[in-house]
Amino acid sequence: MMTDTVDTIVLATELTAAWLSNPNTRADSDAVPAFLTSIHASITQLVKGDLPADHAEPETAEHVPAVSVRKSLASPDQIISMIDGKAYRTLRRHLSTHGLTPDEYRARYKLKADYPMVAPAYSEARRDMAKKIGLGRKSGTTTAAEVAAPPAPPRKPRRTKPADQGS
Repeated sequence: MMTDTVDTIVLATELTAAWLSNPNTRADSDAVPAFLTSIHASITQLVKGDLPADHAEPETAEHVPAVSVRKSLASPDQIISMIDGKAYRTLRRHLSTHGLTPDEYRARYKLKADYPMVAPAYSEARRDMAKKIGLGRKSGTTTAAEVAAPPAPPRKPRRTKPADQGS
């Protein structure tokens, strides 16, 4: 419990005003009282130290992987997710849809810190493409392909109109 007294009505009003001042908030006239009531109820519960009836303490559930670690890394073209057993070239976006970071994913399934998030073949293809377009080089350096390539032919000068011969 808090030792300071909190005026929940004032706090709820300030939070509602802040919500409405956000330019991305598009609220109609019916939504404002509902939001204010909801915020006030939430603040009151927090001040009292009560948790809502539908809010249970987070359980440390044991997550059972959909596939084994060995099977998830069996193919160089894809990584199989331990969440749903589906194959992906990269797991980052898939993990974010489940609210996980790569470190949380590794911790959840007790994986080593070097467990890859990108399939090896996809990583190699991206690496080759980056090298081809010249990423990762210092400016002013040339690659062997640029040295072997013939120089571009010189441009022909533009034809100009003859000047008026005097009128």
